[in-house]
Amino acid sequence: MTNRNDIERLFKAHYAQLYRLAVALLHDDDIARDVVHDVFASLLDGSIDIFITGGYLFKAVRNRCLNHIRDCEIHQRIVHRYFLENEKYDSEDWPDEETIAQIYNLIKSDISPQARRIMELRFSDGLMFAHIATTMGISETAVYRHLSHALTIIRKKLNENG
Repeated sequence: MTNRNDIERLFKAHYAQLYRLAVALLHDDDIARDVVHDVFASLLDGSIDIFITGGYLFKAVRNRCLNHIRDCEIHQRIVHRYFLENEKYDSEDWPDEETIAQIYNLIKSDISPQARRIMELRFSDGLMFAHIATTMGISETAVYRHLSHALTIIRKKLNENG
């Protein structure tokens, strides 16, 4: 097991290179810094019980960067496809209290229990697709499809009702 002194030595030896890798992949200094720090924080938590090398650190940073990119792409697809494409979307007027009440009623009455649970985990609890998939024992694609279908139903019903 790697102790705190070993982790500090690895941090001093590899931080600059790991940070440059993260910046190259993410194109964002703050997120890159957070990713590298998260890798070292996970080492300090003691959740890793192997001999840590520079190669492991580079792979860990790369994987966390790729996960961040994937999560952002999924989020962007949903925002673009289901909210911003709606021609009637107006950020100042929507959603008002009446619309929110309509959405909750639609979720209760027209959405399947599994999709309802996924919506709750995503929008109320703020969980990522991967975590929802793990929690529910389904694939990330299934999570995306359930959300897509539920949002399509909600959008259609809201447009029908004005």
